[in-house]
Formats: sequence, structure tokens, C-alpha cells
Amino acid sequence: MSKEVNAVIIMFGGSGDLAHRKLYPALFGLFQHGVLKDHFAVIGTARRPWSDDHYQQIVADSVREAGATDDQAIAAFAAHFCYQSHDVTDADHYVTLKQLAAKLDDQYEVGGNRLYYMAMAPTFFSTIATHLKSEELLTEQGFNRLIIEKPFGHDYASAKALNDAITGTFKEDQIYRIDHYLGKDMAQAILALRFANPWLKGVWNKDYIKDIQITLAEAVGVEERAGYYETAGALRDMVQNHVMQLVAYLTMDEPKSLTPEAIHQVKAKAFDDLHRYTEAEAKQNFVRAQYTAATIDGQAVPGYREEDGVAKDSMTDTFVAGKILTDNPNLAGVPIFIRTGKRLTRKSTQVTVTLKGGASPFGQVKGNQLTIYIEPNEGYTLEINAKKLGETTTLEREWLNMRHEPQAVKDAPEAYERLIGDVLAGDQTNFNHWNELAQTWRYVDVISKAWAKDQTMPTYEAGSMGPKAAFDLLKAGDHDWYWQPRHTQLAD
Repeated sequence: MSKEVNAVIIMFGGSGDLAHRKLYPALFGLFQHGVLKDHFAVIGTARRPWSDDHYQQIVADSVREAGATDDQAIAAFAAHFCYQSHDVTDADHYVTLKQLAAKLDDQYEVGGNRLYYMAMAPTFFSTIATHLKSEELLTEQGFNRLIIEKPFGHDYASAKALNDAITGTFKEDQIYRIDHYLGKDMAQAILALRFANPWLKGVWNKDYIKDIQITLAEAVGVEERAGYYETAGALRDMVQNHVMQLVAYLTMDEPKSLTPEAIHQVKAKAFDDLHRYTEAEAKQNFVRAQYTAATIDGQAVPGYREEDGVAKDSMTDTFVAGKILTDNPNLAGVPIFIRTGKRLTRKSTQVTVTLKGGASPFGQVKGNQLTIYIEPNEGYTLEINAKKLGETTTLEREWLNMRHEPQAVKDAPEAYERLIGDVLAGDQTNFNHWNELAQTWRYVDVISKAWAKDQTMPTYEAGSMGPKAAFDLLKAGDHDWYWQPRHTQLAD
């Protein structure tokens, strides 16, 4: 873990769900590990007229709900929090905020370091950035760093407009566009798996790989997020960011080092190498659908259009499957099948790399399959051909399994803790640069435009693994989804 960092952290959206569920527990983890210690303060801002005492109680409740039990440590941590009722459109409130930050800077001997966290609706990002500049909140001494949550725009044009507004205040090296998937241990482990194992490096190419599959499955429905989800859908909510980040890690060239500059250089190239579809090709290679009502484990669940806050004629996709190709010569022609959706059979994020089969002294053999389990379980499985016990040359499939121990997973820093720690340390390795986001938006926009011209919405039964078209998409090229869970199966 990094050394202690001094900072005043200003959190826009301090009363929100993200702050309560993720950000306060993450900051407490940094406090426990000594990254935040004596010389830090957090200013929470939102419209609600809270007092400092009430806010500190909210923070304490948040970390307790996340599993913290050390009352003395919780109280010491919460004492570093202050609250300011704030209208992000009111310039006078930024003047008050500047004065409070300066006061806390002196009180905690911070040295001018500022971290600004936009943990609220993206519609306010540019407004906040503009006021931070016009009311001169950025300090001349120490660092000024900005964390931005997704969604970063809803298409390329809106993302560019937002980026232009933000870069009017902050330089690119001060901006940390967060994607919490990049903070997950097993997502980061893909690079070690690929580049620290010579045997795997030797076969990670089109000569040996038959296909790559990425599944981000959610068992829950839209729940209370209908207001947001109706404007996004699975394509924008999951594919443009989380899925594309995994695609980059799985297809990028080997970096010269593990520095942020070296990583982003090969990541940017990976996004540049994405094979661009025409709208007609996008329609052929991508499938969308909505979940319908079903009974799951004896409980009736509504269809998407029956969820609170969802339009009865909604054309929002809750499921996406597709085939992605790269023009990188090393992997050209290898299909990368992706799927993500809500109300699927089980929650799981996993990647499977299927190697080609071929002739052997034992006859024609199946290819090996390597699976990387990202969440909720974390580990690997390698499926191999092995000889059956006894005097025979008959082969059978065997699985070499590794799972991280649950306690080790619990003890490891959570994604947000790791990423906020990276921001405090000034490490941009696991964050998105604008040129990378621009490329993923351009890619996704073609799919959106193709779908916009088709007013039919396929469906799938809640609790299934998506529509038949998602399976047909693979069968056309003699492929099949590796992970096909059923309700009766135990969790992977």
C-alpha cells in the first residue's frame, strides 16, 4: 500500500448512494492502511441541509454497514469529515467551499493538495468544473486532481463536449476517469497472466486461439435505477466501459514496462485496432433484448417494461451480445464474443479463452480452455485433455482449478479503495485517458445507430442467459458459449 498522502477531498454528491455504499468504506480502508492518516479532511457537499455531526454519523454508519467494527477507529476517521450544503449552480457556494477548504488545509497541514470527486449526476460535471475555475478553487501549491464517475457522456458527441468542458479547468494528467472494473484484482491479473507466463505468451495469437468470450452477467433487474437505466441500457452502461476495458487487456500488445505511460500506449493502440463495423455489419454482429416476466426460485419477477419508472413501450436494451474483431495482426480473425445483461441466470463476470483443437497421437483432440473468474469468485480454471486412469489411451477432460481463499479476497483492498489510493498517489495506470474513451464511444455509436433504425425489441425470459439470437450468433461459426449455467447448478 502507498505511503501517507495529505489532501483535502471535496466530494460533490456526498449524500448520494455511491458515496454511502462505496466511497466512504473505501476511504476508511485507506485510513486503516495509513494512506490517509492525520493530515486529511473530507468535505461532503449536496443540497441537503445537514450538520457536520449528522454527516459524520452518516459516514460512520456507512463504514459499519460495510463491515467495520472498530468504534475508536471509526470515530477518529469520521472526525475528519465536514459538510457543506451546496447548490452546484450557485457561484457563491463555491466561494464558501473555497474558504472551508483553505481552513481545513491549515487545520490539518495539508499543503494545498486537493482531490475533487464528482460522485453525482454527469449533467452537473461541466457546471462544477466551470465554477471550480471561475471561483479559483484550484490551488497553486500542491496537487489538484479530479475523479469522474461513469457514464462519461451518452455518445461520442456528448462525451467530447463534456471532456472539452472539463479540460477547460483540469489538464489531462489531472483527470482520473474511473472505471471500477479496472480496480478489480482479477481484471488487473489478466496482464500478469498474459505477460508473465512464457507458455501462455507463446499461444496468445491467432494460430492457437479459437475464440475469446467475455460474460458480465447480473442476476438482478433494474431495481431502483430505472431513471438512469432508461437513458443508458446495457450497451452504454456495460459494453462501452467495462467490457471494452477487458477487451483491451485481452488484445493489447505487451507493454515495454508497467508504467502508466507504457500501459496507456498499448491500450490506446488496442482500441485503435478494433475492427470498425458498418451499421449493417453491426446489426448482423450484435444482439439486443429485454427481459420479460418469469418465476425464479418460486418468486414472480416483473419484466423490464413492468418495472417502476420504465416506459411501457421502452426500447432500452437490458441484454447485449456481440462479436468483436481486432485488426491487430497478432489476433486478426479471432472472434471476441461478449455478452452482458440483467436478470440473467446467475451473477458472474468471467473470461474464457478457447484454444484450437487438432490432431495428436491420441487422435483428434479438443482445444484447451482457460477461464478467468473476475467476480464474485476469483481465480482460474484450465480445462485440459488427460488420459483416463488404467491401461487405456482414452482421453477425458480434466479441470485444473485455482480459487483465491474467501478470507484473502475479503482482506484485499476493494476496487474503489485501490483506485482512490492510486489517485492520491498520482498513478493513472488504471484509469481511462480521453483518447481511449473517444475510440470506445465511436465504436458503440455505430451499434446504437444501427439499432435505432430497427423498432423491434427481442426478449428473453428473466432467469435465462439471454435470447436465442445470442446463441445463434456463435453457432454460425462453429462456436458455443462456454459458460451456460442453469438454475439447478451450484455457483462457479
